[in-house]
Amino acid sequence: MKDRIVNPGLKNEQVRTALLLAAGTGSRLSPLTDTSPKCLVSVNEISILERLIHSLQLHNFKRLVIVVGHQADCIRNFLGTRAGGMEISYITSPLYNTTNNIYSLWLARKMIDEPFLLIESDLVFDPKMLEGMLYPDRIAVARLHPWMSGTTVAINNHRKVKKFYCGPHKHNENQYKTVNIYSLSSKTWQLVRERLDHQISENMVNGYYETVFADMVNEGCLSFTPVFFDASRWYEIDTIADLRAAEKVCDLYHHPAAIMTGRALNNQKDSGNSSAFKHIKAISRTQRAPHRHQGIEMSTTMTSVSTLPQ
Repeated sequence: MKDRIVNPGLKNEQVRTALLLAAGTGSRLSPLTDTSPKCLVSVNEISILERLIHSLQLHNFKRLVIVVGHQADCIRNFLGTRAGGMEISYITSPLYNTTNNIYSLWLARKMIDEPFLLIESDLVFDPKMLEGMLYPDRIAVARLHPWMSGTTVAINNHRKVKKFYCGPHKHNENQYKTVNIYSLSSKTWQLVRERLDHQISENMVNGYYETVFADMVNEGCLSFTPVFFDASRWYEIDTIADLRAAEKVCDLYHHPAAIMTGRALNNQKDSGNSSAFKHIKAISRTQRAPHRHQGIEMSTTMTSVSTLPQ
């Protein structure tokens, strides 16, 4: 694919915009997510979303775009249009129940033109580690441990990602786990958007954007610089067991002050998350899982491209 001409001054421009993908149902965290989105689940009484806002605020982000779907109003009511010194914008995914993150990312194609940080809504991490992600075309990775699963990458001698390994595959000591945090330059985003347009036009709405990145890296038209995250200072939360393990991780580093208004905090409590959390507290704390990450699970449900919102 032929590269487009983009203002060269943008190449090293510090990223000040973030895109959060938060449309999914988070069903494996039920009942916490029955009446609340996953990002409003609390980790040691502080929600995943509040922790993220605090992290972005520490690094002077100015804009946050959120793709919402499941329980979208809970997120809107919690944040409003401004929080943590950032302007907050929303994109609604009406097909969140039948699509995956490739579709959520595609929905942002008209909302963002500048370099941005791409992040998912099930992550907690030490905010200090985000510093390395503040410049475009970087990928957060962690040294692979035996209990981890999911997408991994290999890194060449020039400290660039040379290959993505998506879906079920054997791990080896030369691979690194993806943290699901990326920064994209304007140039890269233009190229990615073209690939997303093609995927969606082919009804491939149930896939994952990592496969797009993988193809582009293989073809030599995408280059990511790895930023190494300490495996003991971040966690991906997919299940109740993950939530319990994440509480231990967050105990070590992250105690942000409240950044929301009293009204917003009350809205979160009223959303049903608190009552569900009390129910989960009854689950034995002996049911703790080691630090693990789920692999990609591909759905076979297809949606006609003619019905896709533009």
